[in-house]
Amino acid sequence: MSSEQHTVVIIGGGTGGISTAALLRRKSPQLDIALIDPAEYHYYQPAWTLVGGGAYAAEKTQRKLSSLLPKGVKHIAQSVAKLLPEDNQVELADGTKVGYKQLVVAAGIQINWGAIKGLEESLGKNGVSSNYRYDLAPYTWELVKNFKGGKAIFTQPAGAVKCPGAPQKALYLSADYFKKQGVKADVEFRSGAASIFGVPFYAKALNKIIASYHAATHYNQQLVEVRGEEKIAVFEHQADGETVREEVAYDLLHVVPPQGAPDFIANSPLAAAEGGWLDVDQSTLRHKKFANVFGIGDCTTTPNSKTAAAIKSQAPVLVGNLLQALASQGLEHSYDGYAACPITTENGKVLLAEFTYGGNVAPSFAADPRVPRGFYWWLKRSFIPAFYWHGLLKGRNITPRHKSREFSEELPQGLVEN
Repeated sequence: MSSEQHTVVIIGGGTGGISTAALLRRKSPQLDIALIDPAEYHYYQPAWTLVGGGAYAAEKTQRKLSSLLPKGVKHIAQSVAKLLPEDNQVELADGTKVGYKQLVVAAGIQINWGAIKGLEESLGKNGVSSNYRYDLAPYTWELVKNFKGGKAIFTQPAGAVKCPGAPQKALYLSADYFKKQGVKADVEFRSGAASIFGVPFYAKALNKIIASYHAATHYNQQLVEVRGEEKIAVFEHQADGETVREEVAYDLLHVVPPQGAPDFIANSPLAAAEGGWLDVDQSTLRHKKFANVFGIGDCTTTPNSKTAAAIKSQAPVLVGNLLQALASQGLEHSYDGYAACPITTENGKVLLAEFTYGGNVAPSFAADPRVPRGFYWWLKRSFIPAFYWHGLLKGRNITPRHKSREFSEELPQGLVEN
């Protein structure tokens, strides 16, 4: 028996959950909505890269979750233990159950800090940091500004990560600071991915940018262990069918840990067979098996880049389709896979990578998006945070601007300074 029942239940108080709740309230003010999330605070995580680069204050990225929820939305401050879609219920950590007519899963991505041996014990000391945590991003900046030279390693795991450009953003801001301070640094980018970026159009430009910092790049390798007191990072890669293990001494180590679907999704009937992500249709965002379940953001199988910008395009689609489902109508709204990654190539300039499904280049502005610009830096540092708090999380002004555009395959002038 459910302890309570709601028309719409949303799991997750991150970008996807709050923006969905806000837009639903705007479209249907009397709708009975409950949002489940045990967190006290909500964070504007896209700015943590800037915090780690000394260009943003960490405290500006944090707000009370309760202050951001739309009026009339009930906040259930608990974690989810089980998904019971056959019964139209969610079981909470305390064993109580919440029933729903429509369920929205906006649970984000699970960061698996414990997957790398020795990492958790090393974080925040011994030269080891990560911009993927609120309390650690300021330590990244401490390490960078106090760096006196030596080896600085920046890692990226194999598989999906939130904001896949963020690992190299940390490298660029750090390397730019070293360069401007005249600090001699041996910079390395070690990634579990096969290339620097998943969209070849942008990857070609980013290869030139990372080369301008004389950074060594290593792909298809994983960080498997950190021995903080020794300042040793251990990497593995495959060669001739065998696992090769490499121990590398570092002075600064910026780690992006492996990430995946939240356990309660992966262990539920809603999970896809591969990866454990919420198995939704990539266009309608409705679950492939359970017609009264929708998904948004990082926790789903949609083959788009996992960024906050994706949610800006997903939220209107999900809300429109959910309201049609409630009214027993056909689903008419479709998500095109839009995502954006504002890549900070130096302090003061950003390469704004925007694309849709299939790596289709779809910028919001007519200028060649491969050229880092000061205007895009202003967008990332000033405009987008304000829009996030006062637009996206309020369900306002989220009409898409992007569109498919054609550009020459030849790299543009002005990509890097000579």
